[in-house]
Amino acid sequence: MECVRSGALDLGRSGNFLGKSGSTTSCGKVRCSTNLAGSTKCEQNLHGKVKPLLLSASGKARGTSGLVHRSQVLKHQHHLSVRSTSTDVCTTFDEDVKGVSSHAVEEKVGVLLLNLGGPETLNDVQPFLFNLFADPDIIRLPRLFRFLQRPLAKLISTFRAPKSKEGYASIGGGSPLRKITDEQANALKVALKSKNLEADIYVGMRYWYPFTEEAIDQIKKDKITKLVVLPLYPQYSISTSGSSIRVLQNIVKEDQYFAGLPISIIESWYQREGYVKSMADLIEKELSVFTNPEEVMIFFSAHGVPLTYVKDAGDPYRDQMEDCIALIMEELKSRGTLNDHTLAYQSRVGPVQWLKPYTDEVLVELGQKGVKSLLAVPVSFVSEHIETLEEIDMEYRELALESGIENWGRVPALGCTSSFISDLADAVVEALPSASAMVTRKVKDTDSDMDMMHYLTKMFFGSVLAFFLLLSLRLVSAFRNTLH
Repeated sequence: MECVRSGALDLGRSGNFLGKSGSTTSCGKVRCSTNLAGSTKCEQNLHGKVKPLLLSASGKARGTSGLVHRSQVLKHQHHLSVRSTSTDVCTTFDEDVKGVSSHAVEEKVGVLLLNLGGPETLNDVQPFLFNLFADPDIIRLPRLFRFLQRPLAKLISTFRAPKSKEGYASIGGGSPLRKITDEQANALKVALKSKNLEADIYVGMRYWYPFTEEAIDQIKKDKITKLVVLPLYPQYSISTSGSSIRVLQNIVKEDQYFAGLPISIIESWYQREGYVKSMADLIEKELSVFTNPEEVMIFFSAHGVPLTYVKDAGDPYRDQMEDCIALIMEELKSRGTLNDHTLAYQSRVGPVQWLKPYTDEVLVELGQKGVKSLLAVPVSFVSEHIETLEEIDMEYRELALESGIENWGRVPALGCTSSFISDLADAVVEALPSASAMVTRKVKDTDSDMDMMHYLTKMFFGSVLAFFLLLSLRLVSAFRNTLH
């Protein structure tokens, strides 16, 4: 996820609408090879299909926290090109057929792709980081100190921005995530059409344009009658899919239109056969580049999360990640690929303990043990972005070569790989019959007044504290400068 050089910490709009079919593209794939080197939210039925999670009548996702949060939307004007379509779709599905027959009920099906988002220019980096750290699913403050969320986000984003800008500058001056996600959305529309399902595809980013809230607004304007929500994270985590789903929960609670809209949410899909086989295909292809493929260590690098997410908050991310790796290696073994493999977690920041083992430490250990050939597999990501292009391709590659690894390769992100996109389309088709309407409660005027007073009080005291924190840091910096 794009939060790397920012990360998740635990301390104790224009919606992009794709109404016209697009062509499949490479989706920003990068080939990198140098000759040097709680509980799962999705169930699998007897036919190997994902049973999507539904939001309950209270508006909460079953098995997830009831916390909700709207990301800050910056006051920019972004052009929105809209072309809406309608289609006749019958939502009766044969378990053995992936397509949809189109002869009975007139519906407008929408698919909302959720992703993290990323700064498109260097000037976007600081406000993007603010949106990231203002999310209580990223910086988890004790309840007593939650009034500090936004002031603390302002403080951290201000001081982290310069280093983060260096990272984005090294990959071209911004994140390619939006462009690649748009390409995936176009490819998904084409794949759905080939399965006899006409659907409008929307992209909603959590921390940058196009924001999830703006995509939701467009869905409402287009009068979509059935919606499938598909986070572009294979594994579920509180800080990724969970955070985006809670934005949706918050909107649903307050909007009468969405109260009656049938919605199905696919929380995780790492166990799908199409995904597993697509990953195995990419790994096999990159292994063939090495002189001695059978000697290559397959190195899965996943984005980390603070350990407390798993131990205290019940985040299923680690279990799902380990299960995902086991499924991929089982598929490779069935094809005769018997290479050794290991899993490590990257992108940790801050003083707290994150999921172990850490990618940087494992690379050094592998070099010390005499491993000479290594193939890095970014298993958390389906798009190229700063964690793959800068952290893995530059930082970890350099560290690996310094540690004694001589032959380095990297598996590209799935992007618009045809088998992967086709499987996502199958997941959408399978999820449609399970879509159901949600019931919301209207917020009373007294509740709104209390919320506003609470918000203003938090902002006042939080701003005062943030001012003194910034002032004290600047005084310390000035004092150190005088000493030199």
